[in-house]
Amino acid sequence: MPVIAEQLGRRRLLRGLAATPLALAAPALAQNAPGGPLRVIVGFAAGGLADITIRLVAEQLSQRLGQPVVVDNRPGAGGSLAARAAAAAEPDGRTLTVLTTGNAIYKWLFRSLPYDPVTDFTAISGLAAFDLLLLTGANSPLRSFADVKGRAGSGMAIATIGAGSTQNIAGEWLKLAAGLDATVVPYRATAEVLTSLQRGDAQLGFESFAAARGAIEGGLVRAIASTGERRSQLLPDLPTLREAGLADYAVTGWNALFAPAGTPAATVALLNRHVTAILATPEMRARLLELGVEPLPNTPQQMGDTLRRDVEVWGEVIRRTGIPPQ
Repeated sequence: MPVIAEQLGRRRLLRGLAATPLALAAPALAQNAPGGPLRVIVGFAAGGLADITIRLVAEQLSQRLGQPVVVDNRPGAGGSLAARAAAAAEPDGRTLTVLTTGNAIYKWLFRSLPYDPVTDFTAISGLAAFDLLLLTGANSPLRSFADVKGRAGSGMAIATIGAGSTQNIAGEWLKLAAGLDATVVPYRATAEVLTSLQRGDAQLGFESFAAARGAIEGGLVRAIASTGERRSQLLPDLPTLREAGLADYAVTGWNALFAPAGTPAATVALLNRHVTAILATPEMRARLLELGVEPLPNTPQQMGDTLRRDVEVWGEVIRRTGIPPQ
C-alpha cells in the first residue's frame, strides 16, 4: 500500500504540473535571455523522477523569463535519443537537456555513442542529487554492512534494476570493493527488486530512497547503508559505506541541466542564475526533499567538473569490474 500511495501521489503531482500553464505573466525579458520558447529535452518518460524535477523547475523558470518552457520527453536508447537531439540543436540557449549520472556511465558502457557527454554539452546547473541505498529484506538477518562482510564468501545475490543502470554498476563495484562472493541480478523494474528482497530471493539490493521510500516506510525492506560521500539529509542516521570501511567507494546520482556546446556564456550565466535561485527557495527545496532527492544548485564550472569526474570514475569502475562494452 505505501508504494501504491506514493505512485498515486506522483501521478497527482504530474497531472497538476501538466495542468499548470508554463507561460505566466512575468517581468520583461532579462538581457541575454534566449528569445522565444525554451525546450528541455528529457530522455525519460513523463512521470519519472528526472521528469518531475525538471517540470517543477521549468514552471518557475518560465515565470522568471516570461516565456514558455516546454518539456520534451524522448525516452529510449538509455537517453541517447534525447542527448543526440540536444547535442545537434542550435546553441542559442533555446534548447536544453537533462543529463544524469547514466550519461557518464554510458560513455564507457557502449562502444559508440551518437554524442559525447563531455564535449558536446555545456553545464548550466545541477538540479537534484541522491545517494543509493544498500537494502535488504525486512526479515533478513543482515543488520549492518559488518554483517554483509561477515558473509563475504558465502554467496549472495544483489538485486538491481536493469543492466547498465547506475544501481547495477554500483552493485558490481560493491562486489569488487568489498570482495563479496555475490551475483548481481538485474530486474526490469524497481518493484521486482523490492519483491525479490522481501521474498529473500536476493539478500541485498541497490535503489534510491525516492524509489524505495514506500517499501522502507512500510516495513517491507530495510536500508543498512547509503552510498554517498556523506550521510544523506533524508536519512541522517544511516551510515555510509565509507563509514563502514569502504574508503574509496561512493556513488551519488544526479540530474542536471545542460545546453549544447557553444551556447553563449552570458546566456548560460543567466540561466544558471535563475535555476539556482529557484532551487534555493524553501518551497522548491521542500518539494524536492518530499520526492526523495536533495537540491543540487551549483555553478556551470562545478557541474561540468562533476560530470568529468564521474566519467573518469565510472570508466575506471567498468574497466576494473571487467564489464564488456555493448
